[in-house]
Amino acid sequence: MIQLSRIDYDRIVAHARSVLPEEACGLIAGVEQGGVRVVKRVYLLENTDHSNEHFTISPKDHLTALKDMRAAGLDALGNWHSHPETPSRPSEEDKRLAFDPGASYMILSLADRDRPVLKSFRIEKGESREEALLIEP
Repeated sequence: MIQLSRIDYDRIVAHARSVLPEEACGLIAGVEQGGVRVVKRVYLLENTDHSNEHFTISPKDHLTALKDMRAAGLDALGNWHSHPETPSRPSEEDKRLAFDPGASYMILSLADRDRPVLKSFRIEKGESREEALLIEP
């Protein structure tokens, strides 16, 4: 299970809406407590592809975020990105590019602009499985 605060959820949604029609992206960091991954920090990063179908995080921004995580004593838990026009599930490209089976891959669908849907997945060898996501009040 992965746990995210309502504040961080709202930040992700606001950032994703602000860059429409492009995909938004970022990283998540936190701690694992009793089998629950608790997100403590969300990074809102630029999609250097400026595309509505895929994203790339610049290596410089990725490294800066990783340094910040280490300094804060947090673990890299995974990443998040938006799907501006499609459901909250990994695309074939998402599966192909998922290189870390231990990472959480959060996907925010904005297909229905008024009802964003955030889900989290684990992806291994091209196969995805949804992991429980709890958004704390």
